[in-house]
Amino acid sequence: MNTEKTSTPASTTRRDFIKSSSAAVAASTLTGSVFAGTSPSAALQSSVFAAGSDEIRVGLVGCGGRGTGAAAQALAADKNARLVAMGDTFYDHLDKSYKNLKKNPVGEQVQVDADHKFVGFDSYQKVIDCVDVVLLTTPPHFRPMQLRAAIEAGKHVFAEKPVAVDAPGVRSVMETCKLAKEKNLSIVSGLCWRYHQGMRETFKQIHEGAVGDVMAIQCSYNTRGLWMFKREPEWSDMEWQMRNWLYFTWLSGDFNTEQHVHSLDKMAWTMNDQTPISCSGTGGRQTRTGKEYGHIYDHFAIVYEYSNGVKGFSRCRQQDGCAVDVSDHVFGTKGRVDVFKHRIYDPKGEKTWQFRDKSKNMYQVEHDEFFESIRSGNPINNGDYMTKSTMLAIMGRMAAYTGKSITWDEAMNSQEDLTPASYEWGPMPVPPVAMPGITAFK
Repeated sequence: MNTEKTSTPASTTRRDFIKSSSAAVAASTLTGSVFAGTSPSAALQSSVFAAGSDEIRVGLVGCGGRGTGAAAQALAADKNARLVAMGDTFYDHLDKSYKNLKKNPVGEQVQVDADHKFVGFDSYQKVIDCVDVVLLTTPPHFRPMQLRAAIEAGKHVFAEKPVAVDAPGVRSVMETCKLAKEKNLSIVSGLCWRYHQGMRETFKQIHEGAVGDVMAIQCSYNTRGLWMFKREPEWSDMEWQMRNWLYFTWLSGDFNTEQHVHSLDKMAWTMNDQTPISCSGTGGRQTRTGKEYGHIYDHFAIVYEYSNGVKGFSRCRQQDGCAVDVSDHVFGTKGRVDVFKHRIYDPKGEKTWQFRDKSKNMYQVEHDEFFESIRSGNPINNGDYMTKSTMLAIMGRMAAYTGKSITWDEAMNSQEDLTPASYEWGPMPVPPVAMPGITAFK
């Protein structure tokens, strides 16, 4: 296996990636597993339930900690699933993931030979070409192009959150999700709380009127700082940014998009995925000010306004030495909900409902339901809420970065494309830190 880093030509852009991917998949859709004259999903069903092998070939794109976990959960979800291909920009990531998976209880289902360990910016396409199911767990910037390539190739997809870092990316994913419906393919989102039994029962109570009409929502994701890798002398700008992708907006969308999207997704869930009319807010960086932290913020506070008068109050923080508060609260005309504790209280503070059953691991549940949808031929498509919740987060970042009140329509129609000029190992300027009142909305 070649352990050298590889890259695409200097002239390669996101548009080039999508164009070349579309051409490639037209010739290689479900290579080795489909039957002529059948749709990709029908072919997979035939290969699964016809006499012969019922093996589902799984490919992992993005071999970090979350990707490794997702691969283990995918294999645990179906005893006849086999991990047969892995791809990452860096070989050391792939190798570590492979070794950890082989030690996992599902290790016997990990059957990735040296010829199916792909490295480089184009590794995702090589994985897609030789599997039935794709797990997309790279930095969020790459999700739109990779999701499109997978769906065009007729593959079922698990897509980690968020699904984009800018509005053009969201719009691309929306179109891809429509295509998935046409092809009867499953797209399961990594917005995992939607697969948590306690959360499902709690939101069922909200939607059935247990707290009356919703008046306000408060969501907080105040936590400590996360990992950072010290820059090595031999790293190019691109390698440094890719290895520390959290701290660059083009790769992560900033942390309110990459992490806080979980909280915003619960806000959206409360509102039955109705979109807000506008938002405004603030943010900045106070403690993570060094160059090693790129150019993202370390705190945000955004207020979302809905057409029926409901306001969503959102805050998030990644600062060491501060109080941690990861919680969600819904306030209604008949009471309030402590979402994380799965409890409802009346206006006097008396508890009126609580979910008491033990919930299964939500990360496992999402894969259990994902693979069941493939086996049963009843595809899941989480496209609507995963794109809307991602856009909620991007919209909030836009408001904080610019200091402006941003409408939903303005955000959705934004032309700001964070794609770099090329994907290559070389110079990569770091944008200045966004300054409210100075940074322009695009």
